[in-house]
Amino acid sequence: MNDRIKIVEEETLSDNWYLLRKITFDYRRKDGRWERQSREAYDRGNGATILLHDPRRQTVILTRQFRLPTYVNGNPTGMLIETCAGLLDQDQPEEAIRRETAEETGFRVRDVRKVFEAYMSPGSVTEKLFFYVAEYSHEDRPDGGGGVDGEEIEVLELPFDEVVRMVADGEIMDGKTILLVQYLQLQRSLGVREL
Repeated sequence: MNDRIKIVEEETLSDNWYLLRKITFDYRRKDGRWERQSREAYDRGNGATILLHDPRRQTVILTRQFRLPTYVNGNPTGMLIETCAGLLDQDQPEEAIRRETAEETGFRVRDVRKVFEAYMSPGSVTEKLFFYVAEYSHEDRPDGGGGVDGEEIEVLELPFDEVVRMVADGEIMDGKTILLVQYLQLQRSLGVREL
């Protein structure tokens, strides 16, 4: 793959929830010198996220749930407002985001559109996220959502302008959500009707 990298050893540090590995490798620097390095990489699989929006009413659907890592890093309640998201498991990204949307929000989305892919924390996490947008209407919601398998997910319908303010004021601090909100805001400013 890359002739400047030679994997020397991989050690599993934990496979309790997901896979944490220590990888030792030789890296050829620009000056041609080889250097031995070691890094830890957390592999939790790839994921997908979606911003549901109603262009007629200028609203979006977000979720709120407890996120322990934010709590231990200074979020006093541990609650985070986010776009709907989940791991792909063995599904293709579009299939996975349709499943997650139904489970978390209760909405059955028809037309989803992939807008980009991104590594969110490439210094230590292998996960790549697939980002989507879709329109919604209340006719597309046969049930209330809220998650499965004991998840406690609150579904929020908010005016888009309020969500933009919440990002600016630091009330929304989730990276994937900020990216999708800014994407939608940019599309609106450019007058793009088809998202």
